[in-house]
Amino acid sequence: MSGTATTRAAGRAATTPAGRMAALARAELTLFGRSRSTLVAAVFVPLVLPFSLRSAAGEMDLEEAGLSVGLLMLPAAIGFSLLFAVYSTLVNVFVARREQLVLKRLRTGELRDAEILAGAALPATATGLVQSLLVVGACTALLDLHAPRAPQLAVAGLLLGLVLCVALAAVTAALTRTAESAQVTSIPLVLVSMIGSGLAVPLELLPDRLAGLCRLLPLTPVVTLLRAGWTGGLSAAETLRALGVALVWIALAVFAVRRWFRWEPRR
Repeated sequence: MSGTATTRAAGRAATTPAGRMAALARAELTLFGRSRSTLVAAVFVPLVLPFSLRSAAGEMDLEEAGLSVGLLMLPAAIGFSLLFAVYSTLVNVFVARREQLVLKRLRTGELRDAEILAGAALPATATGLVQSLLVVGACTALLDLHAPRAPQLAVAGLLLGLVLCVALAAVTAALTRTAESAQVTSIPLVLVSMIGSGLAVPLELLPDRLAGLCRLLPLTPVVTLLRAGWTGGLSAAETLRALGVALVWIALAVFAVRRWFRWEPRR
């Protein structure tokens, strides 16, 4: 039934790419609101996790890293939104629509492959974006954060994070056999990012060699740019390195999607 609703809405799409993606996004948003488990994972979990991080922040020597509780929690909260509201949610969406033959039917119409993935991803991406903006407002008000000193870095980090999580979700979906296993296949990236990308523990508090390896993880440059947006503490070389790592991961993910993404159920 859900597949029929999505296909029918896409069939009424306008002939422009934006119109076709908007129609698909509206249908996907309807299905998004009907799934309680998806709503909890995408909306509730990312907003609760930062509170557990605040209790752990009291045991860290944040002053040594030149950070405050607010500068730790703000990028972490946005990172949680990217991981749960965007990445994990979209792994489930892509796999479920594939198993329901929705993606296969959509490819027989006017929608192109990139439009199908982008349209299906729009509700989750918008959720992550809205959550991130709410988090910025809440942290500024409750944790006495100053205004961003380099807002362009924060904007770049957020936009790169949204694109990267959508692309990585499509890659993970290509490796996932069933909708039931989608909740399992998304766990490795979530755990690695939470532990090694500066979400739970700032890289400045890690040994230099370990921190150097963690800087190559997919979400690390996103967190780095977000935090630097408020601290303004990145040099030009560090900024270029963070942007470069993020763009390389996006390019690799797009290549993997074009090469291995499956549009029909795996047998």
